[in-house]
Amino acid sequence: MASTPLRDSGARGSTERVCRCALLAALALALAALESLLPLPMPVPGMKLGIANVVTVVAAYWLGPACAAAVFLVRAILAAFLTGQLSTLPFSLVGGGLALVVTIAFVRLASTDRARLCSMAAAVAHNVGQVGVAVALTATPQIALYLPVLLVVGLVTGFLTGTVAAALLERVPAAYRLERRSKAPSSS
Repeated sequence: MASTPLRDSGARGSTERVCRCALLAALALALAALESLLPLPMPVPGMKLGIANVVTVVAAYWLGPACAAAVFLVRAILAAFLTGQLSTLPFSLVGGGLALVVTIAFVRLASTDRARLCSMAAAVAHNVGQVGVAVALTATPQIALYLPVLLVVGLVTGFLTGTVAAALLERVPAAYRLERRSKAPSSS
C-alpha cells in the first residue's frame, strides 16, 4: 500500500509543527483577551502585564522563530479586532515586533535557562517601541517621561512571564520526547 504524503514522517512532523503553532497562537490570543478584561490599576495608561508573551517566548524556544512570529502576529492583530481596540494595533505591532527580535536573538544565542532574562529584555524592548510610537503619533516628546516607570515595570513583569515560560519549557520538551518515543515502532 502506497503511503500518502500526510503519512510521511517529514510531512507528519511538519503538520504537527503547524498544529502546535496554531494551538499556541490560539492560547496567546485567549490570554490577551483575558488580560484585556482584567481591570488592573496601572501607573501608566494602556499598560498591561503581558501574560500572552509567555506563549511567544515558549513558541520561540520550542518551535523556532517562524512560529514565534506567527504566534505574535496572530495574537496582536486578532486581539485588536476581538477586543475592539484597533487604535492599539500600531503600539502592539511595533513594541511586540521589537520584543520578538530580542526574543529571537536570545533563542539563537542562549539556552532555555535564559528565558527569564529573555523575557525581561523583550519587555524593555516592547516598552521602548511603544513609547516611540506614542511620541511619533502624538508629536509629544514628553510622553517619553513615562519610560523610566515602564522600564521598571517591564523588568518586573518580564521576570514573572519569563519565570512562567522557563517552567513551561522545562516540561514541554520532555513531554514531546515522551510522545515521540511512544510513537516509535517497537523492536520486539
